[in-house]
Amino acid sequence: MLSVIVPVYRNAEFVPQLIAEFTDISATVAERHRMPVEVVFVVDGSPDNSFDLLKAALPQAPFRSQLLLHARNFGSFAAIRTGLRAAKGDYFAVMAADLQEPPDLVITFLDRLVNDVSDIVVGVREGRDDPGMTRLSANLFWRFYRRFVLPEIPAGGVDVFGCNQRIRDELLRLEEANTSLVGLVYWLGFRRSEVPYRRRERAHGKSSWTLAKKINYLLDSVFAFTDLPIRILTVIGLLGFLVAGCLAIFVIAMRLAGQIEAAGYAATIVVITFFGALNTLGMGFIGSYAWRSYENTKRRPLALVRTARSFEGSFDSGVGHDADLVSTERRQ
Repeated sequence: MLSVIVPVYRNAEFVPQLIAEFTDISATVAERHRMPVEVVFVVDGSPDNSFDLLKAALPQAPFRSQLLLHARNFGSFAAIRTGLRAAKGDYFAVMAADLQEPPDLVITFLDRLVNDVSDIVVGVREGRDDPGMTRLSANLFWRFYRRFVLPEIPAGGVDVFGCNQRIRDELLRLEEANTSLVGLVYWLGFRRSEVPYRRRERAHGKSSWTLAKKINYLLDSVFAFTDLPIRILTVIGLLGFLVAGCLAIFVIAMRLAGQIEAAGYAATIVVITFFGALNTLGMGFIGSYAWRSYENTKRRPLALVRTARSFEGSFDSGVGHDADLVSTERRQ
């Protein structure tokens, strides 16, 4: 069985199209691979009526499905982990609910996984139909990510992927808070292949992937996968030490030569301010690493599920079954 995980946040307008798209995918997979499709919708504390719309629509959908509601907003990566943990398939795919990635990518992912070509298949953007500023910010974001975090990440970034059961299990073992799921996918290694596609224009509403969230995600990725900030501080510290040494030799020489009667007030203030700011910046970098390490020692659940429902699909009973869960993301 193929399980497709769909994190949902402010995507109420897309619910009818999601049902239609996965109906077509389910029929294609059944014809091509003789296996059912299960779609796991994880509503990540969305403030709109996405959960109610899905709860009303899924009993009539012609595919198996699960509907899980987070107790609050934990983030898209936490929602994906919740869906992967709840999924019952042999193969897995992750898709965005805004349908900017072509849903038929799922079928291409499955083709490669079933044929044992790859353990992980990622969708790679070759272009995007987003507004100009969105394209610019995204290109800058992923260029920085490739340059300083993970060089093997495709230039256009990665939002969707498929994997087999081994990869799913390995991902769920990596229970790190404040990290990048995409970074973990590439960190795992294994056999990986790429499927190019063009990102479509968003049909409804505005993306919740704001600049603040992008910056926070970038910082999480930097602190989770590289010691770049520490190395930068080390280099700056060494350069500062050399400059200070040369300046000290110059001042002593000028003093002995009688060219300097008293130390300069302005120069003293500048040096103190510069190194004070540098010291504060260094403490901030080191504190960020320390805080993330501390977060991982708490062993809190990465997400809490308030309500879970399962539907067999209209080809079967069409009956949803309620289940109240404490958490599907509790650490082992």
